[in-house]
Amino acid sequence: MMRFLTSLLVGATLLAAPAQAQNQPLRITIDEGIIEPLPLAVPNFVPDGVAATEYATQIAQVVAADLTGSGLFREIPSSAYISQVTSFDAPVQFADWKAINAQALVTGSVSLSGDRLTVRFRLWDVFAGTELGSGLQFAGTTDGWRRMAHKVADAVYSRITGEGGYFDSRVVFVSESGPKDQRRKRLAIMDYDGANVQYLTDSTSIVLAPRFSPTGDRVLYTSYQGGFPRIHILDVGRVEQRVLQSQEGTMSFAPRFSPDGQTVLFSLAQGGNTDLYTMNIASGQSARLTSAPSIETAPSYSPDGSRIVFESDRSGTPQLYIMAASGGEAQRISFGQGRYGTPVWSPRGDLIAFTKQNKGRFHIGVMRTDGSEERLLTASFLDEGPTWSPNGRVIMFTRETQGADGRASLYSVDISGRNLRPVRTPDGGSDPTWSPLLQ
Repeated sequence: MMRFLTSLLVGATLLAAPAQAQNQPLRITIDEGIIEPLPLAVPNFVPDGVAATEYATQIAQVVAADLTGSGLFREIPSSAYISQVTSFDAPVQFADWKAINAQALVTGSVSLSGDRLTVRFRLWDVFAGTELGSGLQFAGTTDGWRRMAHKVADAVYSRITGEGGYFDSRVVFVSESGPKDQRRKRLAIMDYDGANVQYLTDSTSIVLAPRFSPTGDRVLYTSYQGGFPRIHILDVGRVEQRVLQSQEGTMSFAPRFSPDGQTVLFSLAQGGNTDLYTMNIASGQSARLTSAPSIETAPSYSPDGSRIVFESDRSGTPQLYIMAASGGEAQRISFGQGRYGTPVWSPRGDLIAFTKQNKGRFHIGVMRTDGSEERLLTASFLDEGPTWSPNGRVIMFTRETQGADGRASLYSVDISGRNLRPVRTPDGGSDPTWSPLLQ
């Protein structure tokens, strides 16, 4: 078991006693980047009948793509296989998988009845010759086959790393099309990996900064419909929307849900000043949190709802501050060179992601909540707007290329700074917001 896991990560902490009995499960907390991805084999799942063949192949491919896309696993190509998996219940020939250096093996089966799919799978520790947990299964309609594949990948990922998964999730973003001086923007939603794109708004008005609710069923965003920025709330399932904040003579923007989903935190500009406010969604009652003669914006709640991190230029340049969720004195946490913005609290509560501009370059970075251990994960002409995966392991953000025809695209990066990857979308993309894991 130890050989199966120790090659996975640098600085991994085993939450089990040293020399623990072999039948005790190991749990790993990922603290640093990987040394070398763990070799993994995912043979095509076994179809129960000819009608399930295509789904069996596709589901195995998505499982493998999810796991290798995390940067923690390396898929062994099928051309290297010695054994073939032809029955879900047949004994595994561990010697054949050891010979090609597969340390983990995922086997599965898919059955089809009408439009209902059932997916069963097992995860094997090849070198120990044991199954890591009992076999699991997921069921659903054929339309949801990708979700079932993501669920399998999440289960495998969680069992090996000891962390929650993030593959069965969605991302709302701003889809951008057309030339730079006539850019058309509309809200879109997709699977975390860029599949199944659907559009939630048209392109008749500019939309910015969508933000998921804690339950993933609603989205806040800023729209310039009517000529001024106003906060809208949209029901994702029914694609119904309404204006949430429309006070005359004001501009409202940069909204965020509270962790309980009952309150919206946002910036409100009026009378030449921009401050932070909260609004109870049910009653519409607002409360002002800041009153400094400076710009306060881009607020984000801590996971427990007790504190807020936000951007302010009260010190002369945009920096990051933390204060109680009810307002009061704020503490500055960013002290490096450059300008800081768009802070977002990690769902784990231990880190804050941010955008940093310094010496003509933009960066996505992370720091502890007291401002210590700042690390820059990316650098380019323009990187901005980080959003966290549900497990706090990956950050997605916007990257824009230089030039008159500069295009905005979505990228993701591990919090170790490794595994920088583009997220493919039909058109340009910006302002991503990651959903919680789907229910």
